Amino acid sequence: MKRLTPFRALLHTVLATLLLGLSSLALAVTNNPRVELQTDLGTIELVLYADKAPVTVENFLKYVDSGFYDGTIFHRVIPGFMAQGGGFTFDFQEKPTDDPIKNESDNGLSNQRGTIAMARTSVPDSATSQFFINLVDNSRLDGSADKPGYTVFGKVLLGMGVVQQIAAEPRGQHRAHPDAPNMAVRILKAKRKDSDSGENAQ
Repeated sequence: MKRLTPFRALLHTVLATLLLGLSSLALAVTNNPRVELQTDLGTIELVLYADKAPVTVENFLKYVDSGFYDGTIFHRVIPGFMAQGGGFTFDFQEKPTDDPIKNESDNGLSNQRGTIAMARTSVPDSATSQFFINLVDNSRLDGSADKPGYTVFGKVLLGMGVVQQIAAEPRGQHRAHPDAPNMAVRILKAKRKDSDSGENAQ
């Protein structure tokens, strides 16, 4: 059996370290699931940060997997602010949800343009199914030491142009929902995609 020279030993060590690093990277990638929202105006692809907001991501995926979001609309769209959906049907019937989840807004993620966050009432731990996509940087929605914010749990990976189209739709015809687009923008299908750790909104 040949003895390893110092150079070969060093080379083996470097290769082993690289392989270990790649394995860790693969695990990190797997932990960031992707979800595709097929809407009337096009497809929005999301990457979810399960490492930063595990409870929120698990909750969101539960609604995705059950088909809850299929047929829901973007019912509150405010240009220069955000586009909210995930709670109402085409005829503005609010869908029954599971129990609310705990607020995870202290996870270090900020409500920047292209991020997705959970909508809620004034009660911090009241988020259920509704979410919103930030159209601009909304760091004022972030949490602080004495004031819980709105939990960011992912980001638009592809399809930010579709989100902008939703924001550009005329509004105001629905008296009870003045911020809803006049022509309903539905989520036709929400489904998981292969996991990915992509970062750039487009």
